[in-house]
Amino acid sequence: MNSRRQFIQKSSLALTALALPFPLTGFSKYHTMTDSKDFDVIIIGGSYAGLSAAMALARALRNVLIIDNGKPCNIQTPQSHNFITQDGKAPKEILTLAKKQVEKYGTVKFYDGLAMVGIKTESGFEVATQMKDKFTARKLIFATGVKDIMPNIKGFSECWGISVIHCPYCHGYEYKNDKTGILADGDMAFEIAKLIHNWTKYLTVFTNGISTLTEEQTIKLKKRNIKIITTEIDHFEQKNGLIERVVFNDDTSIEIMALYARPKFEHSCEIPKQLGCEFTEQNYLKIDAFQKTTLPGIFACGDNSSMMRAVSYAVAMGGIAGGMTNREIIEESF
Repeated sequence: MNSRRQFIQKSSLALTALALPFPLTGFSKYHTMTDSKDFDVIIIGGSYAGLSAAMALARALRNVLIIDNGKPCNIQTPQSHNFITQDGKAPKEILTLAKKQVEKYGTVKFYDGLAMVGIKTESGFEVATQMKDKFTARKLIFATGVKDIMPNIKGFSECWGISVIHCPYCHGYEYKNDKTGILADGDMAFEIAKLIHNWTKYLTVFTNGISTLTEEQTIKLKKRNIKIITTEIDHFEQKNGLIERVVFNDDTSIEIMALYARPKFEHSCEIPKQLGCEFTEQNYLKIDAFQKTTLPGIFACGDNSSMMRAVSYAVAMGGIAGGMTNREIIEESF
């Protein structure tokens, strides 16, 4: 086992030991509430984008409520990368520090739970939670992220975010020059292969069935010694989230150390749809350059509105959303 893989394995085991209660408690130790039911802004989603938006608003002296259930999509990921000053830290470590810093601002309150229903009111919006608690605000920010839909392949979900990864900029360096797979077909497989070829030349495309790659794409991939396997996958052999082999329905197998995949996703919150926000063809919330959705008074940031799934990008989007929300309140009030 090479040193990079040992490091990832140790980090993964350490994260597992630390994080076992994490998705179950919903950050309950951070649960802070107030008698107040009315706020300037309600932020639904309290991960990187939501906390970044909250800090911008708190520093603008706004009363903010963050509603969050403490289950970020990158819970299994051992390290976060490509985020200057935070490179190599566990996502949970970054998130915990971010929350601690936001908590210093007394105008930000936290609600541990799920936001279920949102309605437009004369003065803004009302949000009801799973526990039937209701809160009102002038503005809404959705920082709700997305839920990845795991394919029906045994071992995939155990490896997701550890050795089955989505972004070479986030994790490709740790698997540079390693035997690497791509679980995709057609145009997506071709585009991912072009991208990943920069990090490693030991590439195999798994179409998991009859290939829809064009003849031209197939020729280009083979010229670069990128294998294409169409046999359906039965399962992944893995240990502690580290993939070791892809096993096919015909009992053959191939050794790999990392696999890139872009699973389908669904939105973590139905309220934007309830309110009538528009979505893009790729199923992201439609926003403008200022993080505004298509409905007045509603902003969105993070994975729910961008395919650029990175902590640094979520933080940047959150900062813009918070600042622009405050600007809108000022324009309406001054």
